Amino acid sequence: MSRSYWQKHEKGPEFRCDIAIIGGGIIGCSAAYWLSRVLPDRHVAIVEQGTLASGASGRNAGFLLQGAGSDYRKDCTLFGAEKARRLLRFTRENRDLLFEEIGLAGQLESSGSLVAAGSELEDRRLQEAVSLLRSDGTPAIYFPSEETSRRISGRGFFGSLYVPSGAMMNPVSLVSAIAKKSNADILEHHPVQLVEARSDGVHIETSARIVRAERVLVAVNAWLPTLFPTLGRYVRPVRAQMLATEPMGDRWLDVPVYSHDGYYYVRQTRTGIVLAGGARQLHEDVEVGYDIGPTAPVQADIEIYLRQHFPRCAGMQVDLRWSGTMGFSPDALPVVGPLPEIPGSLWAAGFTGHGMGYGFRFGKLLADEMAYGRHAEGADLFSVDRFDSSTPSAAAAAS
Repeated sequence: MSRSYWQKHEKGPEFRCDIAIIGGGIIGCSAAYWLSRVLPDRHVAIVEQGTLASGASGRNAGFLLQGAGSDYRKDCTLFGAEKARRLLRFTRENRDLLFEEIGLAGQLESSGSLVAAGSELEDRRLQEAVSLLRSDGTPAIYFPSEETSRRISGRGFFGSLYVPSGAMMNPVSLVSAIAKKSNADILEHHPVQLVEARSDGVHIETSARIVRAERVLVAVNAWLPTLFPTLGRYVRPVRAQMLATEPMGDRWLDVPVYSHDGYYYVRQTRTGIVLAGGARQLHEDVEVGYDIGPTAPVQADIEIYLRQHFPRCAGMQVDLRWSGTMGFSPDALPVVGPLPEIPGSLWAAGFTGHGMGYGFRFGKLLADEMAYGRHAEGADLFSVDRFDSSTPSAAAAAS
């Protein structure tokens, strides 16, 4: 629907701050939290197109996994042993900081996490990962097939890897708690239309009002190319789908489960509701873009997975279905870089489905970079400088 000149220009009063954070998900709110610690005299505002955690941060399963992916053996192969070790440490710090700083306000649950093998090859990698994890300071236990099935009331898995430091949370409660503790001003329902440098600072045009800041942090993940098209080579939008069942009696699954190379994930709430998602690998050609409507084929495959591997779900009734848009990077690791032609400002994107595992610690990294420059601990792991002109774009890397 078109708008008249008067409607287009009918906006609220201009808003001014020192640092504007565009994006009210786990990354943006965490950055605001840590900025309040390292730059307590700076006025910070979070500018969000919808409500806090209305994007991918509020549409995931609420897992806190350790490592860059679900398979540490694969991480070591992809990134090398030393980098994989540092990424593991980074995500472990993320988990520990959340429990120390946020705690029960985020409905955090120290449950451990379990990766269940859907193939013999995956099972061998999980067995090899045990010694690797232990040597890098992370306790881990391998369970053979029968023990795996017993522990999760499942069937058809080859074996599993249990990591005690894994955890679960309510992602919406967590993001909201972090934002509240940040003391930042929160501007919800402010879709950003334009970000540019001007003589008096950064000009941020939203549909609700003009926001002016000295510096800006753009933390919109998959939506980065919609504001800065030239950065589209670093992130592409990928859809993920989930469902929630009706309460299914007592809680028989008390640990979050990743399986089939991370393409399926399941957990059960304290009230007995089963949350499950995945099946993207069966529909990769269509599970892309910004449309967040669930689709019947993917939802059907999630249900098939549950009935095949979790007998207690045989008679389940589905109460809710949804999807969300993730931002995938060319090498499956997050990316941080300077905003084009906006001095002192940053963007962060490409969390590749693991935003919750990185998020709180990543917010600290971004706050440190904004406060102290590009010498923040861990910054080299995620710097855009690791790419050059020969690196495939995020879209090309997926093909």
